[in-house]
Order: sequence, then structure tokens, then C-alpha cells
Amino acid sequence: MGVPHLPKEITVLRVAFAALVVFASIYAIVDCLQTDRRRVSIMPKAVWLLAVLVPVVGPVFWLVAGRSDPRRRPRRAPRGPGRQPPGPRGPDDDPDFLRKL
Repeated sequence: MGVPHLPKEITVLRVAFAALVVFASIYAIVDCLQTDRRRVSIMPKAVWLLAVLVPVVGPVFWLVAGRSDPRRRPRRAPRGPGRQPPGPRGPDDDPDFLRKL
């Protein structure tokens, strides 16, 4: 008994899926290696490198949860007398404008 012949479309899909898995794994490994240790979240970088080697699941977890996004961190308002938090200010918040009145 031999292996049943698969239709051409299924063979193409299998090859495309395999290529996608290989590309995602290579991308995740390189990205993990180049990411600064301080931006890696949840696990140490060495553990992430091992996790990325697990096909399909490893690269997806790395891309979703492995890196911390600096844009998500809440900004602290500057502290001290006379310092304004970043962002738009109205004229009534500007001490120089109020002095001119």
C-alpha cells in the first residue's frame, strides 16, 4: 500500500504553511536576539530563545507577549514646583500668559 495521492492545492497549502512557520520562527529568533534585555517581558531572554524554537506557538507567543511596548507605559508627570504635565495646555494654565494680563 502506498501513500494516497494528494490534490495539488493541498500540497501547495502544506508547502506554504511550512514556509510561513519557518519564516516566523527565523523572524522571531532574530527579533529576540536583537531586542534589548530590558524590553523583554514575562521570561528571561534565554528562555524566550528556547520557547521560540517551538514551531508555530513559540513565535506567536514571542510576537504577542515577549516584548514590552514602550508606548504602552504610562508617562509620569514631571514633578517639582512650576512643572506642567506634558500635553496641550490652555492659556489659563500658562503662568507667562497670566502675568501679561
